[in-house]
Amino acid sequence: MTHQEILRLLPYEKPFLFVDDLLEVTEDGSKGTFTFDRNLDFYRGHFKENPVTPGVILTECCAQIGLVCLGIFLMREEELEKPNILIGMSSSEMEFLKPVSPGEKVTVESKKIYFRFQKLKCEVHMYNANKELACKGTVSGMLKKSAHG
Repeated sequence: MTHQEILRLLPYEKPFLFVDDLLEVTEDGSKGTFTFDRNLDFYRGHFKENPVTPGVILTECCAQIGLVCLGIFLMREEELEKPNILIGMSSSEMEFLKPVSPGEKVTVESKKIYFRFQKLKCEVHMYNANKELACKGTVSGMLKKSAHG
């Protein structure tokens, strides 16, 4: 499965798609990038004079690149099609270390902790443009094919 095929299968679209490029996907993890557009609506109200990316959005970016892209890759044998994918994040534990500003490009790297019984758990790290750790943590979710596919 190519990186473009994985991106095509993501169940998101703008403005809630937080993956620009998928750089690497293996059985053990994934790596990708996203640039936070200065015009994203949440910046207008998240700290009036000095906007930063909300932690929930950083977590979502980590989950999309580090969990969902990897999960699609791991389930590739099931011949997934976009309407057939059901994904639900079940937990996250994140630590935020540096702010991510509007216009900033981040890189997310994930490492699979386990994938069993359709539950995937990953360790994720997000780096800013200066290669400094912006946030880290664990995310997990359930991935399966829809019975209605």
